[in-house]
Amino acid sequence: MSVSDMFIALQGVLTADQDIREEIRKVVQTLEQTAREILTLLQGVHQGAGFQDIPKKCQKAREHFGTVRTQLASLKTKFPADQYYRFHEHWRFVLQRLVFLAAFVVYLETETLVTREAVAEILGIEADRERGFHLDIEDYLSGVLTLASELARLAVNSVTAGDYSRPLRISTFINELDSGFRLLNLKNDSLRKRYDGLKYDVKKIEEVVYDLSIRGLNKEATGGVGGEK
Repeated sequence: MSVSDMFIALQGVLTADQDIREEIRKVVQTLEQTAREILTLLQGVHQGAGFQDIPKKCQKAREHFGTVRTQLASLKTKFPADQYYRFHEHWRFVLQRLVFLAAFVVYLETETLVTREAVAEILGIEADRERGFHLDIEDYLSGVLTLASELARLAVNSVTAGDYSRPLRISTFINELDSGFRLLNLKNDSLRKRYDGLKYDVKKIEEVVYDLSIRGLNKEATGGVGGEK
């Protein structure tokens, strides 16, 4: 084979690779749009009237996740099944965003932390990497850390809306989350930096709870109606 033939063959490989990446990019764009729609919907819970509409917003969000499952099913077909990590960077960010959104919905519904397996089910993908297109553990953890930041914001807005019990429950949840992350030996630089931000979320929520205590509103929150979710 001549040098020219060798480079023509190499160009064929490069072109095929570029075609795959372009197809992936198109699907990822649709996923990003759906994620924005879900986020816009859920952001309504931060408004005063939004607290009364949480169940309705969660239901609508879950309907959008039906679209996400369809889009992810399409994404799976755009690259060889054994090359997940070769193209992972293309959908990593949007998948982390979708994990956060799924975790936020589950928290709003049950005030519990969604498992990685449950998120994978919501997204219509695998939890086990051996089974193909899956939810990487680090993507799951990144999404959970984004949830912590969102809940810190929700704690502040809950007080504004006159819901004084919610920040106390969020504080308990975030402290449990922080304790869980302390059990991990994180070596991924990006994930480690994200985790370092969790202490600021913990501090922010502690300040909200302290303010409620100073104003005597924590007693109101833990008694009578305040004890209900």
